[in-house]
Amino acid sequence: LRSLDALFAALADPTRRNVVQCLADAPATATEIAARVPVSRQAVVKHLSTLERAGLVDATRDGRNVRYRLTPSGFTDAVAWMTDVGSAWDARLAVLRRHVDRR
Repeated sequence: LRSLDALFAALADPTRRNVVQCLADAPATATEIAARVPVSRQAVVKHLSTLERAGLVDATRDGRNVRYRLTPSGFTDAVAWMTDVGSAWDARLAVLRRHVDRR
């Protein structure tokens, strides 16, 4: 399983979230992404590397270019964790609500 720490650390950076948003539209090269975010191509490559290590992005060589795409499995891990945490809180709040309603 991918480290949730690495996943959430990768998503904590606003530029990386912008990169993820760009890739949500379609796979793209670092040059194409750099045209859409306010950082250099070199910075985009570093951000993509962090996202790739976190399991959120996959790279494929396309001739001379490297094309990046989002990998859903990394996001699935995050959603599963958040769902578990949310369910636990929902259960706690339901108990509290029943307690308050009895008074």
